[in-house]
Amino acid sequence: MFDTIDDDAPCPTPSGLAALQRLIEIAATDTGQSRTVADFLLAWWNASACGGFDPTTLWSVAPSIRDDMLTVLDLIAHHREFPEAYGLGDAFAALVARWRPGIAQAHR
Repeated sequence: MFDTIDDDAPCPTPSGLAALQRLIEIAATDTGQSRTVADFLLAWWNASACGGFDPTTLWSVAPSIRDDMLTVLDLIAHHREFPEAYGLGDAFAALVARWRPGIAQAHR
């Protein structure tokens, strides 16, 4: 699953993967912060189709969510992988269907 990770980067930590899972769960709900979390995750999956992410929106989420987003950003930066590398293609496709219903196919 992690065959293409940068040799200088450590393997994804359990805390990084746990943060990612928590964010996916939040984005799949209908809370006040779920859209912000979905925007963040979908910008990673395919920014050109799903839209970018304004980092100043980190100011508007709860500290625990912000910290999870920063943890996932660290995961993204160090491992240079898309969600599919972590077995999350279906979860992200569901997020696209929920938050970007006008996008028929959001794969890169």
